[in-house]
Amino acid sequence: MSENDPTQQLIAAARGAMANAHAPYSRFAVGAAVRLTDGSIVTGCNFENASYGLSLCAETVALASVNAQGRFADVAEIAVVGGAMDGVQEALVTPCGRCRQIMNEAEQMAGRTLAIYCATPSGDRLLDLRVADLLPHAFGPADLGIGPTKKS
Repeated sequence: MSENDPTQQLIAAARGAMANAHAPYSRFAVGAAVRLTDGSIVTGCNFENASYGLSLCAETVALASVNAQGRFADVAEIAVVGGAMDGVQEALVTPCGRCRQIMNEAEQMAGRTLAIYCATPSGDRLLDLRVADLLPHAFGPADLGIGPTKKS
C-alpha cells in the first residue's frame, strides 16, 4: 500500500497520536484515529492516571472527541496502533473489551459497518477487522430499541 492510500493515512494518523500518549506507568503508548464520513480524521491517545482505573484508552478518547463534535453518527472507520514506548518490541494491538463495546455503540448509532484497522507501529503487520469480529453477539443500542442517529 502506498502512503496515499486512505487506510495508510488513517494508520499514520493513529501512529502520530501514539506519540502524544500519556503513559508514564505502563510505558505502553496507543494511538487511535477515526475517519468520519466526510473524510476528516479525529485522533486520540491513551491517557493514564496514577489511580490506574481512571485511565482512558486511545479509542475511547478519539470516539469521545468525535461525539463532542456532534459527529458520532459520522464514524466510518478506525485505526489503532500501539506499542512499548521504548520501541524495542513490536505489538499488534487490538482494542480492549471496553473499547470494543464503545466501537459497537458507534457502529450501531452510525448505522454502518465500521472497518477497524489494527497495525504495528512500523506498519509491517495489519489486521483488517470489523466490530463483529472483535465483539460477536454484542449488546448495544439496537437491543434497547434505539436506532442510528442521523443529523442531516
